[in-house]
Amino acid sequence: MEKKYVYLFKEGNGSMKNLLGGKGANLSVMTQLGIPVPQGFTVTTEACNKYYEDGKVISASIIEEIEKCMKELEKETGKEFGSTENPLLVSVRSGARVSMPGMMDTILNLGLNDEAVEAMAKLTNNPRFAYDSYRRFIQMFSDVVMDVEKRLFEDKIDEMKEKRGVKDDTDLTAEDLKELVNQYKEIYKKEKGEDFPQDPKLQLIESVTAVFRSWDNPRAIVYRRLNDIPGEWGTAVNVQQMVFGNKGETSGTGVVFSRNPANGDNEIYGEYLMNAQGEDVVAGIRTPLPISKLEEQNPELYKEFIDIVNKLENHYRDMQDMEMTIEEGKLYFLQTRNGKRTAPAALKIAVDLVESGMITKEEAILKVEPKQLDTLLHPAFYDEDLKKATPIAKGLPASPGAACGKIAFTAEEAKERAANGEAVVLARLETSPEDIEGMIAAEGILTVRGGMTSHAAVVARGMGTCCVAGCGEIKINEENKTLEVGGKIYTSEDFISIDGTTGNIYGEKIKTVTPEITGHFATFMSWVDEIRKLKVRTNADTPRDAKQAVEFGAEGIGLCRTEHMFFAEDRILAVREMIIAKNEEDRRKALDKILPMQRADFIAIYEALKGMPATIRLLDPPLHEFLPHSEEDKLSLAKELNIDIEEIKNAVEEKHEFNPMMGHRGCRLAVTYPEIAEMQTRAIIEAAIAVKVERGYDVVPEIMIPLIGEVKELKFVKDIVVKTAEAVMSEKGTKLDYKVGTMIEIPRAALTADRIAEEAEFFSFGTNDLTQMTFGFSRDDAAKFLNAYYDRKIYEQDPFAKLDQNGVGQLVKMATEKGRSTRSDIKLGICGEHGGDPSSVEFFHKIGLDYVSCSPFRVPLARLAAAQAQVNNKR
Repeated sequence: MEKKYVYLFKEGNGSMKNLLGGKGANLSVMTQLGIPVPQGFTVTTEACNKYYEDGKVISASIIEEIEKCMKELEKETGKEFGSTENPLLVSVRSGARVSMPGMMDTILNLGLNDEAVEAMAKLTNNPRFAYDSYRRFIQMFSDVVMDVEKRLFEDKIDEMKEKRGVKDDTDLTAEDLKELVNQYKEIYKKEKGEDFPQDPKLQLIESVTAVFRSWDNPRAIVYRRLNDIPGEWGTAVNVQQMVFGNKGETSGTGVVFSRNPANGDNEIYGEYLMNAQGEDVVAGIRTPLPISKLEEQNPELYKEFIDIVNKLENHYRDMQDMEMTIEEGKLYFLQTRNGKRTAPAALKIAVDLVESGMITKEEAILKVEPKQLDTLLHPAFYDEDLKKATPIAKGLPASPGAACGKIAFTAEEAKERAANGEAVVLARLETSPEDIEGMIAAEGILTVRGGMTSHAAVVARGMGTCCVAGCGEIKINEENKTLEVGGKIYTSEDFISIDGTTGNIYGEKIKTVTPEITGHFATFMSWVDEIRKLKVRTNADTPRDAKQAVEFGAEGIGLCRTEHMFFAEDRILAVREMIIAKNEEDRRKALDKILPMQRADFIAIYEALKGMPATIRLLDPPLHEFLPHSEEDKLSLAKELNIDIEEIKNAVEEKHEFNPMMGHRGCRLAVTYPEIAEMQTRAIIEAAIAVKVERGYDVVPEIMIPLIGEVKELKFVKDIVVKTAEAVMSEKGTKLDYKVGTMIEIPRAALTADRIAEEAEFFSFGTNDLTQMTFGFSRDDAAKFLNAYYDRKIYEQDPFAKLDQNGVGQLVKMATEKGRSTRSDIKLGICGEHGGDPSSVEFFHKIGLDYVSCSPFRVPLARLAAAQAQVNNKR
């Protein structure tokens, strides 16, 4: 049977989400539930993939299927596509498997041309509505399908409003709009060298092509990378009969949520505009009314609306985000989807749904995205500072949290300044999908126009970025890069602070603080811990980081990098003395100075852990990293050590590495200078005995030998560690359990993991270096060329952010199996950056690791990802 690429809404169902996309599958479900949905059809995600396979062309057979479905739609509506008497108009919208708000393209009012617009005017007896629809269509089609700059059209409508002395688009007359249509067509002809297309069939196929094309536009690619959405999924396209909210004051359009997406309260939440089309609400061109006003305007319609909202939430058992249109008093629902929500709202909704008996704890775990938790663990304003601050303006609290930074007026500027380490707040008249990279880079987003469902609000909530929208008190001049409020001018050198929870804006720098895990967050995380099997540790090198991680639920330290302690001002001199020493005796003298400092570090870390395990890695980086590089610093060191400057220069030259990543580092340092490993082992064991004796914490130190590639290396260094540890316990008269293991970060170690497990009691996978070694490029240098790899579709993701499961992941899996075949009780964990990436955590769960370790602020995220992996794999 020939493959089908196009389905009518009534032919689909909810299980066909991968094929029909989220929007298409939901439209099919709504049709089956008897909800008033303007009918139409879905061109599948497989058709999108075929479009790319066929060299970015829609095949004749798919066009034939589209035309066949259009005939069915004509029968159903009693209208004719392209008719000059009773024309059928449609919208063309994208619809990927997962919601990607604002990232891809939409075309409304398709099917209009010079003749059809006259027919619409006559049929509806409303020429203003007909020409309003036509000017919208020309602008959208020109912008989205034909790449004619939107600004050219916006300038014309602004000129027209100024000429007529009116404020809103709705104040323009039919004649004004007729004139605008002619001006728009002239713009099109000038830009494209041909007349605006009059054939509706051509308009349709060109629009479907444009939506497929938009799957690969820069903002969609950035969004996919940010949200871990594979490029191979493709997008579906939904072609749906138009219903019109711009037919006058008994028509309107709105975006509504079944619960409050900002705080999770169980209340209908949304906005609408009368005499408007959908993009007017989302684009923030006019400031909409709260949905509660509809009850005053039309109680009967409002009741029908509430019944449908409740029906949809009960069916999907989740908060819904819906688009609705009222056409001359009749209500239609254009789409529904699980709504994007802030992290506090996600937690409240998940807990409420469990407590009301609608869903189980396991289902609740899947309703919160791990990355969202990140937003709850980042700064809020410091209360004392906030009390002293006076708001300069107030907008809509579109996405909660606090942000402070200097003002950036364009997305490009925000991106560049953030890359240079500057904290910026992106301030715009309104954001558009093209601003995505600047929005990601900014600490917060501030807009003059738009409501709670504008582009800025929806995208900021999805990313967990603080946002204040629709602040009409502020004037922004993007050209001159100034922000004016209350008669005061602010420039890109001025700080502003914005509060996405209250909508307040402050013209000053306000200190921020980290919140705590309480309330719904604490309840939700207790369920997470009940469900997950994978343990979560932290990468921490200081007592402060260890304490913070424990507060966030860490179950020990998976990586303590001892070299980070060596850079401290009070010990770098002794470290340099040790490196420059010409013989073992001098090295040991210098190491004796470092020993008490290392021991004190480990005591403080063990105390912060209160008896939980800690994996401590012996010195790893090449020694040249600790030496001075400038002439001034070399001279200063020579004076401090009372030696000749030439000795310093010789030492720096001798320690210089051609390829530090693969040079004299890791276990190679301990093989060359065993006394370093001795000193560090002594510090680790003495500290563990001290906290056991003095504080009663029964710590089991895990001493990790880095960068092993050969079992004999491991045995050599392990023998030093064991000999030293036994000597310390004998001296102190205290026995202590401890483990000696290794970091698997060289492919050869993974390949010979069965041999290495003869000596190692644990493996910790250092996936950062393992990725570098496997790919053969350095993480620091990769940034120079990775963008070209993304552009050319060679890579979709940064392999240092998301584990390469097909390559690096297979080495981890192989080493896990080989290690266990030799030592069944070997402890296995991962301590690279991938320990905080949800899809990587799921992979580690599947292959049976014991724990993941990540930075303190990512611990809750990893806990949730581990619980979701457990739920998904049980299914």
